[in-house]
Amino acid sequence: SDLSSGINAEWPLRPGAPKHNNMVFDSHFHKDWQRYVKTWFNQAGKKKRRRTKRLDKAKAIAPRPTSLLRPVVHCQTIRYNAKVRAGRGFTLDELKAAGINRKQALSIGISVDHRRKNRSQESLQANVLRLKEYKSRLILFPRKASKPKKGDSSQAELDVATQHTGPVLPIKQVLSDTKARKITDAEKKASAFQTMRMYRANAKLVGIREKRAKEAAEDDGLGVAKKKK
Repeated sequence: SDLSSGINAEWPLRPGAPKHNNMVFDSHFHKDWQRYVKTWFNQAGKKKRRRTKRLDKAKAIAPRPTSLLRPVVHCQTIRYNAKVRAGRGFTLDELKAAGINRKQALSIGISVDHRRKNRSQESLQANVLRLKEYKSRLILFPRKASKPKKGDSSQAELDVATQHTGPVLPIKQVLSDTKARKITDAEKKASAFQTMRMYRANAKLVGIREKRAKEAAEDDGLGVAKKKK
Protein backbone atom coordinates (compact mmCIF):
# COMPACT_ATOMS: atom_id res chain seq x y z
CA SER A 1 0.00 0.00 0.00
CA ASP A 2 1.10 3.54 -0.73
CA LEU A 3 1.02 5.10 2.74
CA SER A 4 2.57 8.37 1.59
CA SER A 5 -0.35 9.20 -0.68
CA GLY A 6 -2.99 7.93 1.73
CA ILE A 7 -4.52 5.59 -0.94
CA ASN A 8 -4.77 1.84 -0.46
CA ALA A 9 -3.63 0.49 -3.85
CA GLU A 10 -4.49 -3.12 -2.95
CA TRP A 11 -8.17 -2.31 -2.23
CA PRO A 12 -9.53 -0.25 -5.13
CA LEU A 13 -12.90 1.46 -4.82
CA ARG A 14 -15.86 -0.74 -5.74
CA PRO A 15 -17.91 0.37 -8.73
CA GLY A 16 -21.08 2.07 -7.63
CA ALA A 17 -19.88 2.57 -4.08
CA PRO A 18 -21.72 5.29 -2.09
CA LYS A 19 -20.15 8.64 -1.52
CA HIS A 20 -19.14 10.10 1.82
CA ASN A 21 -19.57 8.27 5.11
CA ASN A 22 -22.51 6.09 4.08
CA MET A 23 -23.26 2.38 4.31
CA VAL A 24 -21.76 0.10 1.65
CA PHE A 25 -24.33 -1.55 -0.57
CA ASP A 26 -25.10 -5.16 0.25
CA SER A 27 -27.94 -6.09 -2.07
CA HIS A 28 -29.72 -9.39 -1.54
CA PHE A 29 -30.52 -11.21 -4.78
CA HIS A 30 -31.23 -14.66 -3.35
CA LYS A 31 -34.74 -14.06 -2.03
CA ASP A 32 -37.54 -16.59 -2.46
CA TRP A 33 -38.86 -14.90 -5.59
CA GLN A 34 -41.27 -17.73 -6.43
CA ARG A 35 -43.58 -16.60 -3.64
CA TYR A 36 -44.02 -13.21 -5.32
CA VAL A 37 -44.77 -14.46 -8.84
CA LYS A 38 -48.42 -14.09 -9.85
CA THR A 39 -49.69 -16.70 -12.27
CA TRP A 40 -52.76 -16.51 -14.50
CA PHE A 41 -53.54 -20.12 -15.30
CA ASN A 42 -57.22 -19.54 -14.51
CA GLN A 43 -57.68 -17.00 -17.32
CA ALA A 44 -59.99 -19.24 -19.34
CA GLY A 45 -61.98 -20.15 -16.23
CA LYS A 46 -62.39 -16.49 -15.25
CA LYS A 47 -63.61 -15.67 -18.75
CA LYS A 48 -66.22 -18.42 -18.58
CA ARG A 49 -67.36 -17.33 -15.14
CA ARG A 50 -67.78 -13.69 -16.27
CA ARG A 51 -69.89 -14.85 -19.22
CA THR A 52 -72.00 -17.07 -16.99
CA LYS A 53 -72.62 -14.18 -14.56
CA ARG A 54 -73.66 -11.91 -17.42
CA LEU A 55 -76.17 -14.50 -18.62
CA ASP A 56 -77.51 -15.04 -15.10
CA LYS A 57 -77.93 -11.29 -14.61
CA ALA A 58 -79.74 -10.95 -17.95
CA LYS A 59 -82.16 -13.73 -16.96
CA ALA A 60 -82.75 -12.19 -13.55
CA ILE A 61 -83.66 -8.72 -14.87
CA ALA A 62 -85.47 -9.85 -18.03
CA PRO A 63 -87.20 -8.36 -19.99
CA ARG A 64 -85.32 -5.20 -18.97
CA PRO A 65 -82.20 -4.29 -21.01
CA THR A 66 -78.86 -5.42 -19.66
CA SER A 67 -77.40 -1.87 -19.61
CA LEU A 68 -78.59 1.67 -18.88
CA LEU A 69 -79.05 4.49 -21.34
CA ARG A 70 -76.02 6.80 -21.23
CA PRO A 71 -75.72 10.41 -22.47
CA VAL A 72 -73.45 11.67 -25.22
CA VAL A 73 -70.55 13.73 -23.84
CA HIS A 74 -67.38 15.16 -25.34
CA CYS A 75 -63.96 13.92 -24.29
CA GLN A 76 -61.66 16.15 -22.27
CA THR A 77 -58.75 18.35 -23.42
CA ILE A 78 -58.34 20.06 -26.78
CA ARG A 79 -56.77 16.91 -28.23
CA TYR A 80 -59.82 14.68 -27.79
CA ASN A 81 -62.77 17.08 -27.41
CA ALA A 82 -63.81 16.51 -31.03
CA LYS A 83 -64.75 12.93 -30.14
CA VAL A 84 -67.85 11.89 -28.22
CA ARG A 85 -68.32 9.04 -25.79
CA ALA A 86 -70.85 7.70 -23.31
CA GLY A 87 -71.14 9.72 -20.11
CA ARG A 88 -72.07 8.74 -16.58
CA GLY A 89 -75.65 9.99 -16.56
CA PHE A 90 -78.12 12.59 -17.81
CA THR A 91 -78.35 15.97 -16.10
CA LEU A 92 -81.47 17.16 -14.33
CA ASP A 93 -81.97 19.85 -16.99
CA GLU A 94 -81.93 17.25 -19.76
CA LEU A 95 -84.48 15.11 -17.95
CA LYS A 96 -86.69 18.13 -17.31
CA ALA A 97 -86.57 19.19 -20.97
CA ALA A 98 -87.49 15.65 -22.05
CA GLY A 99 -90.38 15.51 -19.58
CA ILE A 100 -88.97 12.67 -17.44
CA ASN A 101 -88.92 12.65 -13.66
CA ARG A 102 -85.53 11.88 -12.09
CA LYS A 103 -86.98 9.11 -9.91
CA GLN A 104 -88.89 7.65 -12.84
CA ALA A 105 -85.72 7.70 -14.98
CA LEU A 106 -83.92 5.32 -12.64
CA SER A 107 -86.82 2.87 -12.84
CA ILE A 108 -86.97 2.76 -16.66
CA GLY A 109 -83.27 2.22 -17.39
CA ILE A 110 -82.01 5.83 -17.68
CA SER A 111 -78.85 6.80 -15.82
CA VAL A 112 -78.86 10.08 -13.87
CA ASP A 113 -75.90 12.26 -12.87
CA HIS A 114 -76.90 15.24 -10.74
CA ARG A 115 -73.32 16.61 -10.70
CA ARG A 116 -72.83 17.05 -14.44
CA LYS A 117 -73.73 20.44 -15.93
CA ASN A 118 -74.64 21.45 -19.48
CA ARG A 119 -72.04 23.85 -20.84
CA SER A 120 -73.68 24.38 -24.22
CA GLN A 121 -77.12 24.37 -25.78
CA GLU A 122 -75.99 21.87 -28.43
CA SER A 123 -75.14 19.15 -25.90
CA LEU A 124 -78.42 19.76 -24.08
CA GLN A 125 -80.48 19.39 -27.26
CA ALA A 126 -78.53 16.30 -28.38
CA ASN A 127 -79.22 14.45 -25.13
CA VAL A 128 -82.84 15.61 -25.00
CA LEU A 129 -83.38 14.11 -28.46
CA ARG A 130 -81.63 10.96 -27.28
CA LEU A 131 -84.01 10.69 -24.34
CA LYS A 132 -87.06 11.27 -26.51
CA GLU A 133 -85.94 8.60 -28.98
CA TYR A 134 -85.44 6.13 -26.13
CA LYS A 135 -88.85 7.03 -24.72
CA SER A 136 -90.51 6.44 -28.10
CA ARG A 137 -88.97 2.94 -28.36
CA LEU A 138 -89.59 2.04 -24.72
CA ILE A 139 -92.04 -0.76 -23.90
CA LEU A 140 -93.20 -0.21 -20.35
CA PHE A 141 -94.57 -3.27 -18.54
CA PRO A 142 -97.29 -2.68 -15.92
CA ARG A 143 -96.47 -3.49 -12.31
CA LYS A 144 -99.69 -5.47 -12.11
CA ALA A 145 -100.81 -7.16 -15.31
CA SER A 146 -104.50 -7.06 -14.34
CA LYS A 147 -104.43 -3.30 -13.57
CA PRO A 148 -102.34 -1.39 -16.15
CA LYS A 149 -101.79 2.29 -15.41
CA LYS A 150 -101.56 5.34 -17.63
CA GLY A 151 -98.35 5.29 -19.66
CA ASP A 152 -97.99 1.48 -19.74
CA SER A 153 -97.63 -0.22 -23.11
CA SER A 154 -100.46 -2.09 -24.77
CA GLN A 155 -100.79 -5.86 -24.71
CA ALA A 156 -99.81 -6.09 -28.39
CA GLU A 157 -96.50 -4.35 -27.65
CA LEU A 158 -95.87 -6.53 -24.62
CA ASP A 159 -96.28 -9.67 -26.71
CA VAL A 160 -93.51 -8.68 -29.15
CA ALA A 161 -91.11 -7.29 -26.52
CA THR A 162 -87.61 -8.79 -26.42
CA GLN A 163 -84.70 -8.17 -24.09
CA HIS A 164 -82.05 -5.79 -25.45
CA THR A 165 -78.43 -6.79 -24.87
CA GLY A 166 -75.40 -4.59 -25.35
CA PRO A 167 -75.24 -0.79 -25.25
CA VAL A 168 -78.56 1.03 -25.56
CA LEU A 169 -78.65 3.38 -28.58
CA PRO A 170 -74.94 3.04 -29.45
CA ILE A 171 -73.05 6.30 -29.88
CA LYS A 172 -71.68 7.02 -33.35
CA GLN A 173 -68.83 9.38 -34.09
CA VAL A 174 -69.86 12.42 -36.11
CA LEU A 175 -67.24 13.06 -38.78
CA SER A 176 -66.65 16.62 -39.94
CA ASP A 177 -67.38 17.33 -43.61
CA THR A 178 -64.91 20.23 -43.75
CA LYS A 179 -62.61 19.95 -46.75
CA ALA A 180 -59.12 21.33 -47.15
CA ARG A 181 -58.85 24.76 -48.78
CA LYS A 182 -56.34 27.53 -49.28
CA ILE A 183 -55.74 30.12 -46.59
CA THR A 184 -57.13 33.52 -47.59
CA ASP A 185 -55.18 36.78 -47.40
CA ALA A 186 -57.48 38.08 -44.67
CA GLU A 187 -56.75 35.00 -42.55
CA LYS A 188 -53.01 35.47 -43.09
CA LYS A 189 -53.17 39.10 -41.92
CA ALA A 190 -55.36 38.31 -38.91
CA SER A 191 -53.60 37.67 -35.62
CA ALA A 192 -55.28 35.42 -33.08
CA PHE A 193 -52.98 36.76 -30.36
CA GLN A 194 -53.95 40.39 -31.01
CA THR A 195 -57.64 39.49 -31.17
CA MET A 196 -57.54 37.67 -27.83
CA ARG A 197 -55.52 40.48 -26.29
CA MET A 198 -58.04 43.08 -27.48
CA TYR A 199 -61.01 41.14 -26.08
CA ARG A 200 -59.16 40.64 -22.80
CA ALA A 201 -58.37 44.35 -22.55
CA ASN A 202 -61.97 45.33 -23.34
CA ALA A 203 -63.25 43.02 -20.62
CA LYS A 204 -60.75 44.43 -18.14
CA LEU A 205 -61.39 48.11 -18.88
CA VAL A 206 -65.19 47.99 -19.20
CA GLY A 207 -65.69 49.47 -15.71
CA ILE A 208 -63.30 52.42 -16.00
CA ARG A 209 -64.58 53.26 -19.48
CA GLU A 210 -68.16 53.41 -18.21
CA LYS A 211 -66.99 55.66 -15.38
CA ARG A 212 -65.20 58.03 -17.76
CA ALA A 213 -68.21 58.12 -20.08
CA LYS A 214 -70.45 58.97 -17.15
CA GLU A 215 -68.08 61.75 -16.02
CA ALA A 216 -67.92 63.13 -19.56
CA ALA A 217 -71.72 63.25 -19.71
CA GLU A 218 -71.84 65.23 -16.46
CA ASP A 219 -69.08 67.59 -17.65
CA ASP A 220 -70.26 71.14 -18.44
CA GLY A 221 -67.85 71.52 -21.35
CA LEU A 222 -65.21 73.45 -19.39
CA GLY A 223 -63.45 70.39 -18.09
CA VAL A 224 -65.10 70.68 -14.69
CA ALA A 225 -67.77 68.29 -13.57
CA LYS A 226 -71.07 69.77 -12.48
CA LYS A 227 -71.60 69.95 -8.76
CA LYS A 228 -74.39 67.86 -7.38
CA LYS A 229 -77.08 69.80 -5.56
